Amino acid sequence: MSGTADRTDVAVPSVGTAMRITPPALFGTRRAAHLVERNLYVYRRGWIFLVSGFFEPFFYLLSIGIGLRSLVGPIHVGTHVVAYPVFAAPGLLASSAMNGALFDSTFNLFHKLKFVHTYESVLSTPLTVADVATGELGWSLMRAGLYAGSFMVVMAALGYVGTAWVVWSYPGALLVAFAFSASGMAATTYMRSWQDFDMILLAILPLFLFSATFYPLTVYPGWLQLVVRCTPLYQGVALLRGADLGIFDWAMVGHAAYLAAVGVVGLVVTSRRLRALLLP
Repeated sequence: MSGTADRTDVAVPSVGTAMRITPPALFGTRRAAHLVERNLYVYRRGWIFLVSGFFEPFFYLLSIGIGLRSLVGPIHVGTHVVAYPVFAAPGLLASSAMNGALFDSTFNLFHKLKFVHTYESVLSTPLTVADVATGELGWSLMRAGLYAGSFMVVMAALGYVGTAWVVWSYPGALLVAFAFSASGMAATTYMRSWQDFDMILLAILPLFLFSATFYPLTVYPGWLQLVVRCTPLYQGVALLRGADLGIFDWAMVGHAAYLAAVGVVGLVVTSRRLRALLLP
């Protein structure tokens, strides 16, 4: 009897109680790879749409090499003096990574979330909301990685690389993609209609033009320099330009930390927002 009493004195929480006191996971598991596989099957016949976003920065790069190169003299970057196409190419590489990350993490995510209700079906499997967020992030990084890798091949073929350290620009481009993909997904979870995406397009254009992509930061007035420094694309441009030219200092660490922080915060917000939308 005493043994029975001892056992009944121990309060064992029920399964429901355990679920209530366990904080929900914000980052997915290996199961998220199944969502990446699903996206690969979707695009296996529509590969032209997969690579379409690569061409805009590619055409900019060609136009710079063919036209502006003869009009713009060498550019000073720290202690380096480089030709204008070599200066602009890393900025366009960052823009290519941004484009690759944003398309799937915004328009496609909204379509799946609001119209075809893909994620309701996904959540009927062992996948969780965190797996959905991580899987979509992984897929957008794959697309951005494809853009960045192709763009770097073109840079090398045209002779627009600064040094052999340019190979470090590829992981830097993935970090840029991580920041924009995660923050893009977080913003998309607040969208109510397709018209809301005008705000995303409105943000992308000034980022593309005013992130020291085409000219040094020093040409801006002082107040605008401060604004530009706070933008994620400028941080990505500075990171990739430094990697291309072999400039490795503490500023590079700051650029990388900024982008990583934006990505982590975006992924956390996305997981929480998807949980609120999909598991009311």
